[in-house]
Amino acid sequence: MLDIGPLELVALVVLAVLIFGPDKLPKMIQDVSRTLRKIRQFSESAKEDIRSELGPEFKDFEFEDLNPKTFVRKHVLDKDELGLKEIRNGFDLKPEMTEVADAVHGRGGDTAADPASGAAQAPSNGGSPARPDLLKKQDKPDPGERPPFDSDAT
Repeated sequence: MLDIGPLELVALVVLAVLIFGPDKLPKMIQDVSRTLRKIRQFSESAKEDIRSELGPEFKDFEFEDLNPKTFVRKHVLDKDELGLKEIRNGFDLKPEMTEVADAVHGRGGDTAADPASGAAQAPSNGGSPARPDLLKKQDKPDPGERPPFDSDAT
């Protein structure tokens, strides 16, 4: 209710009793409620007049759709014709980050797959799987040798 807490509501009631007095307060509440009821009836009749003037092709028209946020949410974000959910889910990097963290901390699989044969390689260093040493600096290539190319890094 308009972000009014219980303590604030009690303070407003006490303030209303002090300003209008206990004898005029019921009459003021009736007048305010009657005015609010008339405003609601006026707005509903105006909405119905607009709907009837627009014609049958706008029978599902809602005035809330005129708010840009609800319009975009209803017509763009809820429909998946454009594949927006796939695009939005494509930005989720948590699985990739956990995979990289597991590789760095050595929590990966026990064997590494050989890309050429598809078979698993045997561990090369006495029981631990063959992994690149991420902390070791790479040697400089020979003067005639091309540096290694990482297609993922470019």
